[in-house]
Amino acid sequence: MDTGNIAWALTATALVLFMTPGVAFFYGGLVKAKSVVSMMMMSFGALGLVSVLWILYGFSMSAVESPWAFAGNPFADFGLSALATDNEGLVGAAYGATFAIITVALISGAIADRAKFGAWMIFAGIWATLVYFPVAAWVWGGGWIFSWGDLTGLPGVIDYAGGTAVHINAGAAALALALVLGKRIGFQKGIQKPHNVPLVMLGAAILWFGWFGFNAGAEWLNDLQNTGLIVINTLGATAAAIIGWLIIEKIKDGKATSVGAASGAVAGLVAITPACANLAPGWALVLGVVAGAVCALAIELKFKMGFDDSLDVVGIHLVGGLIGTLYLGLFAIDTGLFTGGDLGQLASQAVAAIAVLLYSFIGALVIGFVIQKTIGFRIKNEDEVAGVDTTVHGEEGYALVND
Repeated sequence: MDTGNIAWALTATALVLFMTPGVAFFYGGLVKAKSVVSMMMMSFGALGLVSVLWILYGFSMSAVESPWAFAGNPFADFGLSALATDNEGLVGAAYGATFAIITVALISGAIADRAKFGAWMIFAGIWATLVYFPVAAWVWGGGWIFSWGDLTGLPGVIDYAGGTAVHINAGAAALALALVLGKRIGFQKGIQKPHNVPLVMLGAAILWFGWFGFNAGAEWLNDLQNTGLIVINTLGATAAAIIGWLIIEKIKDGKATSVGAASGAVAGLVAITPACANLAPGWALVLGVVAGAVCALAIELKFKMGFDDSLDVVGIHLVGGLIGTLYLGLFAIDTGLFTGGDLGQLASQAVAAIAVLLYSFIGALVIGFVIQKTIGFRIKNEDEVAGVDTTVHGEEGYALVND
């Protein structure tokens, strides 16, 4: 393969890997000061564990020979020994690992302030094995979603960078865990304030930076043919989503906030993820505005429906992922309902989105429930009040001393 393509693959892998620390900063700034270590450790714990599992058997599970296979054989190339001399194959494996890592890390925002680290790590390992690795095979590794067009005669499912496999997947699991762990003490609108807004903004900036590798990284397999479209859409949709979120925030609350701008950026990034290579730039701007506005409203659902999704993983990633995935059914280049196609593309997108949502939700609900009923997933109430950082990790995020 051309050395330029390999160089871009390595760069994109580093960019996407950097996104998980970005999630740690973004989530860490949103929680209480006495939970910031715990919050960031969940991302770094996922980074460590999922990397190892991916190399051992996750990569082997993420590709299938038959569209109807559940997942690949985990022992087909255990530890990637068969790829030891395959330079391109190993780079591809590393790139795929970064997606698995961040998908797991995203879930943690729903259970901030109240989860045991050990229980989280057990959940992360089991969920990655039973949910993410198979879903990656369905979407990108030759599975039934990947082969949907050939199997049904309908337009093929479009999910270029992970609307279903990453965001709907993580968002549905986040909803399940929020239900399993229950509400934080004193949960109500307005009681929880971000302890470090600059940390939130830093995390959002890192995510936006890394997302160019997230969306355009796979173009190393395509001689970078669509990189320009992907990059401009990733820029435009995200920028437009900031505007959409801030308009709703101003109307609803009377003020446009920096946390709202950061959250709007993430919502736009989520929505453009599946659509980045299949929208004209103008329609990407519209998608961004819609995603920012709708997600700004969707984060209020937890108060109306009574589930404590601490950091709005459901409102941003599940809702944003659904918007971006279904929007392709309307405006995808040549196949969208209003861009030369018919309802077939929308039907294909809906089937994939609903299937992944249900599978991830049920899987996470069962795994989380079993952990909660055995070793316990949630910390004690008194430990939550004292602060999860000191009770679980024996550390404090900020060691302040008098002069």
